[in-house]
This record gives sequence, C-alpha cells and structure tokens, in this order.
Amino acid sequence: MEQVILVDEKDIALGVMEKMEAHKKALLHRAFSVFIFNSRGELLLQQRSVNKYHSGGLWTNTCCSHPRPGEDTLQAATRRLKEEMGFDVPLEKAFTFIYKTEFVNGLSEHEFDHVFVGYYDGQITPNPQEAESYIFQSFSQVAQLLKEEPARFTTWFHIAFPQIRNWWNHRNEI
Repeated sequence: MEQVILVDEKDIALGVMEKMEAHKKALLHRAFSVFIFNSRGELLLQQRSVNKYHSGGLWTNTCCSHPRPGEDTLQAATRRLKEEMGFDVPLEKAFTFIYKTEFVNGLSEHEFDHVFVGYYDGQITPNPQEAESYIFQSFSQVAQLLKEEPARFTTWFHIAFPQIRNWWNHRNEI
C-alpha cells in the first residue's frame, strides 16, 4: 500500500495516508516534479502511460511522483527518475509551488510540489508502465503546443511550465 506524506502550506509533515485515499479526499501532500534539459536547453517531456490512474496519455514534465514516508524528497526524485525514464543524473532544487485540481474520475491532486532540475544527453529507456513516449522540445515549441492543444497536457504542467521557463531564463541571464 503506497502512502503519501500529508503536509501543511509550509510543507511541514502532518502524517501519512494511503495514496488513493489522499487523492479522493483532496488532502495536501508532498510531491515532486523533475524537469530534465539536454545540452541544447530543450526540455524532456514524457507522455504518461494511458494506464495511469489519472491524466493517462497526457504530456507532462520528465517525471513526477511522491516521496515515501521517511524518504528525502531529492532522493525520491532521483529514484523515481530512474524508475520512470531509465536514467539518473544529479538533480538540483529549483522552486516549489502548491496546486489543486480535480479529475473527471473523482480523484484530485492537491500537492506541495518540489521542482528539481537536471541535465542529460544520454540514452533514455522509459518504463512502459509509466511513460508511453518522450520527446525533447524547446521552450518555444512547448509554449506553442500548450497554446494550440492545451488538453494534451497535464494540469500541473500548465502551472509549472511558466515557472520553469522563468527559472531557466533567470538562471541563464547570469
């Protein structure tokens, strides 16, 4: 039984709960999102497996999930990147955000999301239970796709993408 860490708006742990129960009750819990860039500054997107419990078949950031109780969030992000996309790289924390969304199947996401960034140009071997496909896209390509076909992307990606683009632009001004 997979559990998530319930948190408050300051990311202070309040306890644990079975993952699906937390998603049914829309309780705020700790999560992470990983954004991987190649040497050309393109973002690695994954298309979620159609068999996922929500947002199946939609495009999103490289990897996302929840840390296990007692697990450091950075370690969880590193673990999950390897499990989902078949590689690991050093990750650095970029920022956090909170979002809440409901899905047509009665589930919801209410997450305190820790965003991590890494860089990779090597072999990608996605786990087919997690990802249908993947592609590297420039910021302008992603922005155009989000504008033209917003329903092809996850809810949280719509929220996180402008923030990761701002983070990238600020980081590369230096």
